[in-house]
Amino acid sequence: MLPNTGKLAGCTLFITGASRGIGKAIALKAAKDGANIVIAAKTAEPHPTLPGTIYTAAAEIEAAGGKALPCVVNVREEQQIIDAVEKAVKTFGGIDILVNNASAISLTGTLETESKKVNLLLDVNVRGTYLTSKACLPHLRKSRNPHILNLSPPMNLNPMWFKNHCAYTISKYGMSMCVLGMAEEFRGEVAVNALWPKTAIHTAAMDMLGGSGIEKQCRKTDILADAAYCILTKPKSFTGNFIIDEDLLREEGVKDLDVYAIAPGHPLLPDFFLDAEVDTTARKQGRQAGAKVKDQSAPAKPLSPVAETFRVIQGAMSEEYVRTTQGVFQFELSGKSITCKSLLVEHWPRLPREVVEFPSLEALQFSFFFLGKLKPTLAFMSGKLRIKGNMALALKLEKLLTQLSPKL
Repeated sequence: MLPNTGKLAGCTLFITGASRGIGKAIALKAAKDGANIVIAAKTAEPHPTLPGTIYTAAAEIEAAGGKALPCVVNVREEQQIIDAVEKAVKTFGGIDILVNNASAISLTGTLETESKKVNLLLDVNVRGTYLTSKACLPHLRKSRNPHILNLSPPMNLNPMWFKNHCAYTISKYGMSMCVLGMAEEFRGEVAVNALWPKTAIHTAAMDMLGGSGIEKQCRKTDILADAAYCILTKPKSFTGNFIIDEDLLREEGVKDLDVYAIAPGHPLLPDFFLDAEVDTTARKQGRQAGAKVKDQSAPAKPLSPVAETFRVIQGAMSEEYVRTTQGVFQFELSGKSITCKSLLVEHWPRLPREVVEFPSLEALQFSFFFLGKLKPTLAFMSGKLRIKGNMALALKLEKLLTQLSPKL
């Protein structure tokens, strides 16, 4: 991991969404230098499912060696932003660094995204980032080495990053466009950069999206904290960059990236907006795998790979698998709908009847899917797979496939 250098000692960081996850990790890294941290986040009372509040985060920051100022801030409310900025300046004498970390996510298609969800995405990701930057900039310009860091991706105009979750993509790219514009507008005065992970990061949001077991495919928030620390300790001439955490740390001499993995050695899930070369490999492996399924089928009348896959699944299905999955999966192949309902629900009528659809799989890919050669989460994030319905339930399928694949 990247060691602390003490360069942020006495600096004041205003971090949105710092009560948990990535924002808190960046705060704790800076706190080890003796920095002042303004925790600008919504959670003042314990949340029923999410960990941490602005006050528990403040206690951790103080314990790490920093000074903390917890402020209740919903970035959708401009006055709350302005009040927190004024309180920060009054308490610490100024603001040196702004980290726009607060973000909302909804991986839904255009017709499935309600107006209130669109408003949330744009209000938090774009408008919140813009207004927080606007409120902090007059104070940042007075700092010796001011920085704005947005947790947003490089703008990849590959249509696959738009087609499955257009509203979310627009909102995240809006944050990135703030980097493009403000970096040029304040060049020589304030550094403005973007940071994005190469792989999935284990946070409460990822747990909700991926369900139990997803953490093994993720890295710790520490990797983004180290990358952010590296950026924020550079001179203000370092500006207008869209930085990928892994690439930056390698350039800085970090050789062992396994230290950031939740499960070292386990395959990692690539993050959104970065084209993954591994998809091509997976598809090539899948072609071979699909042939094996057909060759190994034993009935007198040869079955198609899809039919053979269902035959094996039906024979392997058990109460344990059903209890693990707790749902129904539906696949639509070549315009025809094939459902697992008879396998998962018919004999266990107490299960919830929620259906998750995978409408974009081709027939041959279906067999690769169950052989574990086409990972659901990887295929979804790279745009190869479209999912409708309960996202957490859909991602549970990967765990089920891992259990079934030896029998296929």
